[in-house]
Amino acid sequence: MHVTVLGAGRWGAFLSWYLHRLGHQVMIWGRADSRNYAELMETRRNEYLALPPAVRLTTELDQALAFGSTIVISIPSQSLRDLAREINRHAVTGKTFVLCMKGLEENTGKRLTQVFNEEVAQNCAVAIWVGPGHVQDYLNGIPNCMVIGSDNINTTKELVQAFGSELIRFYYGQDLIGNEVGAAAKNVIGIAAGMLDGYNYSSLKGALMARGAREISRLVRAMGGNELTVYGLSHLGDYSATLYSPYSHNRAFGEAFVQGRPFTKLAEGVSTCKALMLLSERYEIELPICESVYRIVNEKKNAKEVLLNLYMRPVKFEF
Repeated sequence: MHVTVLGAGRWGAFLSWYLHRLGHQVMIWGRADSRNYAELMETRRNEYLALPPAVRLTTELDQALAFGSTIVISIPSQSLRDLAREINRHAVTGKTFVLCMKGLEENTGKRLTQVFNEEVAQNCAVAIWVGPGHVQDYLNGIPNCMVIGSDNINTTKELVQAFGSELIRFYYGQDLIGNEVGAAAKNVIGIAAGMLDGYNYSSLKGALMARGAREISRLVRAMGGNELTVYGLSHLGDYSATLYSPYSHNRAFGEAFVQGRPFTKLAEGVSTCKALMLLSERYEIELPICESVYRIVNEKKNAKEVLLNLYMRPVKFEF
């Protein structure tokens, strides 16, 4: 298979390495004005890996889109709409796009497949690739399980067959609402977990996990998805990698935030939290954990007070 990866950050570079490892012909695209991508093109290395010589690199979007019959997108979620508009200027009918990203559009609350389909008005397949795993672990040979899903079961099956290996085992994820919202929302729960770590309240993360999954399941059900999807790999199954791992950007952001330390890497949960507040209002669903993170990060409320008040809410039955 000829596969193009759009995006050359931590995940984009890893996906190129991984897909080449499976025997696919791979081209990776990044923007010409990106300093990090310029360095990758010159050295073929980043802080995590070295790209195999056979992986091609380009800054020309038309060349990248023409190369791949399957196109994996791994960029910051808030940049997807602009990139999708660029993609729509090229002939991509019949191609399969795989969104290996976790987020919701900040200003609309829309899922990423919705954003893509609004901007790419051509007949092409769209799938998602979500679930637990860190680049560092995969490069050390530590396996994990992830999810590929789409609206078309045949597209899902073809991608699982083409992309699965002993390193990454894929499950089918046909509930796009549940998997997309769950994958995005777990980053917000990850920020909350980091804040608890920052105050040495890590023992509360068990309650955070139980209540976080229930909170998001109610939202997914209200949006028309399957609430049980939240208890699968896209959300609850990703908690270990997001709420506990030292590699988790969202957990690290939450910890740094309450400790007053700078954090320079991308934490997708910050934008997702704003989107979830829109969805909370739209579907009239309470999201107390997500709202707490929003109040701390965006309204600058006292973090310790907000977090402790979250655990002192009126007593209810657990479910």
